[in-house]
Amino acid sequence: MVDHRLSEKWIKASIAGTIWAASEIVLGSFLHNLKIPFGGNVLTAIGIIILISISYTWTDKGFFWRAGIICALMKTMSPSAVIFGPMIAIFSESLLLEISVRLLGRTMAGYLVGSMLAMSWNLFQKIANYIIYYGSNIIEVYNNLLIYAQKQLHIQTNIVWLPIIGLLVIFALFGILAGVIGIIVGRKMLKQPVSDIPVSINEPVQQINNKSERDFNYSITWLFIDIALIICSFIILNKTSWKIWSVVITAIIIIWSLRYKRALRQVARPKFWIFFVFITLITAFALTKPQEGPNSWQQGLFTGIQMNFRAAIIIVGFSVLGTELYNPVIRNFFLRTSFKNLPLALELAAESLPSFIANIPDLKSLVRKPVSIFYQVISQAERRLSEIKTRNPLNQKFFIVTGSVGSGKTTFVKNLIDIFRKNKMEVGGIISEKVISDSQITGYDLVNVGNGEKEVFLRQNEECGSDTIGRYTICPEGLKFGNNILGSLVMPGNRIVVIDEVGLLELQDRGWAESIDNLLGKPGKNLLLVVRNTFVDKVISKWDLKNAIIFNAEETDYVKAGMSVMEQIGTVMADHYPSV
Repeated sequence: MVDHRLSEKWIKASIAGTIWAASEIVLGSFLHNLKIPFGGNVLTAIGIIILISISYTWTDKGFFWRAGIICALMKTMSPSAVIFGPMIAIFSESLLLEISVRLLGRTMAGYLVGSMLAMSWNLFQKIANYIIYYGSNIIEVYNNLLIYAQKQLHIQTNIVWLPIIGLLVIFALFGILAGVIGIIVGRKMLKQPVSDIPVSINEPVQQINNKSERDFNYSITWLFIDIALIICSFIILNKTSWKIWSVVITAIIIIWSLRYKRALRQVARPKFWIFFVFITLITAFALTKPQEGPNSWQQGLFTGIQMNFRAAIIIVGFSVLGTELYNPVIRNFFLRTSFKNLPLALELAAESLPSFIANIPDLKSLVRKPVSIFYQVISQAERRLSEIKTRNPLNQKFFIVTGSVGSGKTTFVKNLIDIFRKNKMEVGGIISEKVISDSQITGYDLVNVGNGEKEVFLRQNEECGSDTIGRYTICPEGLKFGNNILGSLVMPGNRIVVIDEVGLLELQDRGWAESIDNLLGKPGKNLLLVVRNTFVDKVISKWDLKNAIIFNAEETDYVKAGMSVMEQIGTVMADHYPSV
């Protein structure tokens, strides 16, 4: 039996990471739209302040890097097609802060050194990105331009490192400022209780909509194809002439654009092409000056174009990989590893994100009174932790509808579904409908609770498959249909998941057994299982459902059962059933 409980360390990291992610999504969009310089540094400063101030209350070891992982993964909910760069930056910043505090302790020195390192990471990553995007040629371009400027200005001292050192000092000072604010907010959190401070609250800049991601046809095969295409692109780019690599790489990007609409956004923006022309011309100029000969300008021009093609492969390729890595199959894999807390914490973060986004203050208020505003924002962390401990969403509710053969279990469940929908409760899953011919049951069809779609599942005296259960043949398409529906419900949404029915197949680790395993431990996923009375004890034992509430379809009024379910998961039904 897999332990699906989430440790308190990860709960706290999930809350902190979600507050950070909410600021990235809301304020990040604001800064991006206004084209504010050093917007990434502002977001890093906000992240530093959030982590340091919360760490005064939550002193768990490993808090920083865990929160960084959660925030980085939450960036996949951002509408941007570029997520790898920000994800790496966020996790690296949190890791540097963690290392500093581990070495120097939770002291002012530990926090300030960590803040400087975290903020300075932006500069190093920016330099690394240029080298990765454009190759080692970009270093030669940079050196040649500075040497040219040095000669023109008649400067005797080598100024190659001067711009980098200057920027590093600015970044470090900005990091110290963020660290100081974080320390002030953290100390304020310890000294006085949380109080309401009036601020203007933004409406969310955008709705987090994962519909396109859910509808996307993920493929492990395509993931490996994409990796192979990226590797082959670099080989072709370095080993062949421009006539070959220009055609091949253009073809690869076209293939990607047909499958991944998000990936094309970056190369479709005017900014990309403006930078394309700029890099090409500046490279041609920088590499021509030190060289002699009639073809030097042409060689410099082709080098610039080659650098841009390399950048296009990196930008689009990593966006493509980011899309495929969001595959639920890949994420669910972690549930069976030592990283099982990570996807569980991410589910909790997804549940918390909308409320945190709604409470992110506007940038004007943040600039005018940063300490007070951050104090109010961070106070949400304690409220959320208290709410989780009280409501404990990680402890799923389990409900079992049981009865003998022909007792009306499925009809009972249909009535419950109707009640849930009238109370605006999200419900999904599968139900089994009898197929009757000449007053005899000849099979069962599966029905998707979400949209009513049907698929043949069990048939008597028909060879729709090789596997059997009792006197029925199991149709593979029906089995696949049901598991695909249940697999899709692992994603956020659907507070009640119906599985009709669970029995001998599942006890033999067939049927819906794997889907049930994947749904266990998911925050907000309350399971309603239909189980024949002869299998109830075995199902409870197999999945450790000791706290399951059992309704006998032959003895229980479905309205009262519906009220019981809704009360257990925190929804009132009185408006629809006042007489009950």
